[in-house]
Amino acid sequence: MAEFDRITRNPRVMGGKPRIRGMRVTVGMIVGQIGAGVSIEELLGDYPYLEREDVLQALRYAASRSEDREVELPSFH
Repeated sequence: MAEFDRITRNPRVMGGKPRIRGMRVTVGMIVGQIGAGVSIEELLGDYPYLEREDVLQALRYAASRSEDREVELPSFH
């Protein structure tokens, strides 16, 4: 997991959710914000203790986790 050296997990902190560098900022929060249209620059402005690589690594981590499982989605015809 060296490629995700900024992602930490502890089952006793925030329910074991993956977080950034031990902070109380979860990968899910970052991905949710980006998905809602918040830019990386805005996110860094709102959370000045985050670094660009934190955000990029969170996105890469989430992408890698999504490859681990297949989720059935409704079909739209």
